[in-house]
Amino acid sequence: MSEVINVTEIFGEDVFNDKVMQERLPKAVYKKLKKTITEGYELDPTIADAVAQAMKEWALENGATHYTHWFQPLTGITAEKHDSFISAADADGKVIMEFSGKELVRSEADASSFPSGGLRATFEARGYTIWDCTSPAFLRREGEHGEIVTLCIPTSFCSFGGEALDTKTPLLRSMQAINEQALRILRLFGNTTSKSVKPSVGAEQEYFLIDRNKYLKRKDLIYTGRTLFGVMPAKGQELDDHYFGSIRHRIAAFMRDVDVQLWKLGVTAKTEHNEVAPAQHELAPVYDEANLAVDHNQLVMEVMKKTAPRHGLECLLHEKPFSGVNGSGKHNNWSLVTDDGINLMYPGETPHENIQFLLVLSCVLAAVDKHADLLRLSAADVGNEHRLGADEAPPAIVSAFIGTQLEDVVEQLIGTGYATESKQGKILPTGVNTMPDLYADVTDRNRTSPFAFTGNKFEFRMVGSAESIASANIILDAIVAEQFKEAADVLEKAENFSDACHDYIKKLLTEHQRIIFNGNGYSEEWVEEAERRGLPNLPSMVDAIPALTTEKAIKLFKEFGIYTEAELVSREEVEYEQYSKVINIEARAMINISGKQIIPAVIHYTTRLADSIRKVSEACPEADVSVQKGLLLHASKLLSDMEQARTKLLQDVELYGPEKDAEKKARLYHDTIVPDMRALRTPVDELEQIVDKDLWPYPSYGDMIFEVSEP
Repeated sequence: MSEVINVTEIFGEDVFNDKVMQERLPKAVYKKLKKTITEGYELDPTIADAVAQAMKEWALENGATHYTHWFQPLTGITAEKHDSFISAADADGKVIMEFSGKELVRSEADASSFPSGGLRATFEARGYTIWDCTSPAFLRREGEHGEIVTLCIPTSFCSFGGEALDTKTPLLRSMQAINEQALRILRLFGNTTSKSVKPSVGAEQEYFLIDRNKYLKRKDLIYTGRTLFGVMPAKGQELDDHYFGSIRHRIAAFMRDVDVQLWKLGVTAKTEHNEVAPAQHELAPVYDEANLAVDHNQLVMEVMKKTAPRHGLECLLHEKPFSGVNGSGKHNNWSLVTDDGINLMYPGETPHENIQFLLVLSCVLAAVDKHADLLRLSAADVGNEHRLGADEAPPAIVSAFIGTQLEDVVEQLIGTGYATESKQGKILPTGVNTMPDLYADVTDRNRTSPFAFTGNKFEFRMVGSAESIASANIILDAIVAEQFKEAADVLEKAENFSDACHDYIKKLLTEHQRIIFNGNGYSEEWVEEAERRGLPNLPSMVDAIPALTTEKAIKLFKEFGIYTEAELVSREEVEYEQYSKVINIEARAMINISGKQIIPAVIHYTTRLADSIRKVSEACPEADVSVQKGLLLHASKLLSDMEQARTKLLQDVELYGPEKDAEKKARLYHDTIVPDMRALRTPVDELEQIVDKDLWPYPSYGDMIFEVSEP
């Protein structure tokens, strides 16, 4: 019988949270720290020693032996360096365990060993990790029974010169920016009580689970996270029988294990279900402040990856591990909430009368239209290349869905400057006496929209499943802060605020209505319509990267102190390098797998066919061996095609690999190496469908996504 879990008892037990701080910190220290966390006041350095002492005692009592500054470099994942609490041994040989405020606040890391885009050279190695007190420290438990315990302290990461080398620092800067500008908007409407406005974020995490033994037989999955070869079996996701289907015991056990670990870490894991593709699933948390949401999503990914092997499974976070079925995204639900609980994205029952909401809405739509290229860039990674624009994901064209109710209000505002009514929902009779009638929402949902309003938030659906959500939220915060500032600059000077606000809302909506699209974002007609509207279509990561260093982007980020120009240029370089490196790994993996595994298997198969033809012909000259001969000819032709494609891929990788210019190299890889890879995959996938299964060197798609059987 499984252990009974009391969620209320275990939730947050491995977190140095508010409850623990209240119990262990002196009252004066707690008040100062709390003020910094909740209201954004500058951290008082004099409290660091007291916090460090309490944190150390709590960690030691819970079995910790080491601590680490836990940070998020530009690799998209987390990094850490572990130090024990041992500081010395006394004359009697007794160990002294210490942890000072200085060690809490700052540590060193080798900045030149992480992506920096030229901000750090090999001989300029010094970098610093700096305590982020707004994200609580936590305990990570490793080992079969959780016996290895480490205190993890969330930090930012910067260079010796102060440049941000991580995703957290710009995120915190962007949160400061939108807080300041959103408060200006609230003050215009007479709100003098709210002290802060913070982005509230919930990230829905999609992932695949496959049998680990089969995973270990796929070198492409091991090296790249996705299958470089493979064809769908006869059945895929056509019957929609996996989505929300009954969760198998083995998968449910994994999900429970993950939930318990996350709950102990204070992550509000709430919703879990089967997704559309076979072997695909989703986990969604309750929303949190953006900084915590980013940290928690990183923990979600880490816990899932580490937990899966305990259940004989492998967790695949790649955006497109299998061709032919849905890929995985990470829907980033974003809204703005005050410290006293006001959601700026909530329209109320009569949104046409909610002028504050309409101003916020018009600012958000204007921001998305002005900076659609940046928003697209925030979801750009190599894995997402295979997902965006496919059947199950938003296109690479950024547009906003606002629903029929708000669309009607917007049309009224554009027409007259005023809206006089809002469409209301209706009662849906169930037709069953024992069931209550339903009150229908005013607006349907649109799963094809990249940026969809869903009642009291916007859902940015383009983010890839393997990537940090930090970039998307940095850009959302920054572009909306800019538009809030422009609005406040105008409206604070208005003699008649009410009239000026109506005029400003009408102006924004009129100028930026092209970004609104409530139709089918997957259709070819929309691609043509978007081009007619002048919306950018950036299908590739390489196409999107230049958005980082446009004149308008540099102005935006410098104005709010989110990125310096040097930091933007460095990130552009990192993005180009990342693209080339990932494609290079995939290309070399294809060369290796095709040469060492597939070619020998096909030769074995054709030899077996040739032996069969000879033996049958010798035994019975009258026998019809045309089928065998046809297969032999076809397989031999495909083998030749494969070798030619493999040779060209190898030659091009060796030709373009030494290129030093990051942008030029990325474009060469996109324009040449990627088509070479497709050319190699085509004959291999066709061969997989004719070569004997017992000869094929690795598990098929059917083996992996339909045979996640009980252990």
